Amino acid sequence: MDRHIQIFLHRLSFASITIATLTLLLLFLQTPQTCVPPNSPPKPHLKFPRSTCDSSPRELVPLDKKNRRLWSSRAWKSQVSSFSHFFTSIRHLGLLHNHSKVLCVSAGAGHEVMALSKVGISDVTGVDLVDSPPLVSRADPHDLPFFDGAFDLVYTGHLEEALFPARFISEMERSVRDNGVCVVVVQECGHEEVREIADLFRHSSFVGAANVSLIGLRMTRIVMRTITCCLAGPSMERDPSYA
Repeated sequence: MDRHIQIFLHRLSFASITIATLTLLLLFLQTPQTCVPPNSPPKPHLKFPRSTCDSSPRELVPLDKKNRRLWSSRAWKSQVSSFSHFFTSIRHLGLLHNHSKVLCVSAGAGHEVMALSKVGISDVTGVDLVDSPPLVSRADPHDLPFFDGAFDLVYTGHLEEALFPARFISEMERSVRDNGVCVVVVQECGHEEVREIADLFRHSSFVGAANVSLIGLRMTRIVMRTITCCLAGPSMERDPSYA
């Protein structure tokens, strides 16, 4: 009796394996179709693959069209407006002029680059690890591809995200001309935190710090003036507008 049961179980296992193998072969040989119904209305702006085996490239949205869509959004306009007000305040300090050459480090999508152009600065360069043409080019903030003293003013709002803050700031200082300006914006902080950031600037003197509102956030603006011969740490004097 046990022998008959064993024979039956062996035959059942063999049949199950055979059925599973045939099923896998059928699935492998069959060309799957997309779930787009054949009678769906034509959409010339979309190009669906005919099957999962279709390797033809899909239609891409042109860069200029993508940028127009992004730049016309309410969020983009709001941030550019905020940056415009911010850089206008820098202009009122006498640190920014229409003829100034400005570098924005870690510029992201380029809000600050566009804002500088809108306030009348014609020579603006934006860089980040990931490019965002035409506003931002690809470059490592820790190894900027510019000659020494190439800019009048260098701005960044992302020092806190730098892997090596001292190297990041060193490249900012190197890229600014003698008596040029470095502007750093960080999350709102106190006097001691400002001193720690200012101490990272080995070839600059402290101009001032102030609490500001930028893109809806409370931030602290730190301004440093580069001095090539200045090898000691910057002297700290409290800006009257800094609370």
